[in-house]
Amino acid sequence: MFETLDPVRLQELCASPEPPHLVDVRSAAEFARGSIVGARHVDLAALPAAVDELDPHAPIVLICMSGARSAQGCQYLAQRGFTRLYNLGGGLASWARHGLPFTA
Repeated sequence: MFETLDPVRLQELCASPEPPHLVDVRSAAEFARGSIVGARHVDLAALPAAVDELDPHAPIVLICMSGARSAQGCQYLAQRGFTRLYNLGGGLASWARHGLPFTA
């Protein structure tokens, strides 16, 4: 399973001693318009090919625009034994509404 985080909680986790890996599952064009600092781009459709590059025991937060695609990605990874999964609830739209920083 996975846990849904709100943007404030994600920001707290990112500032912790063991920050999570951020994986943005939006399209390349969406990612090019900006994301959370430090996020790695892996299009949702490419997630199966990238699964071996991810640590199944590390904290991983999946991100998309609304939280729907990232939830799908979390379900996929959970089925493959990933144990510390998080979904950014409301996605980058919620992140932006909270006034949190983006890359440009």
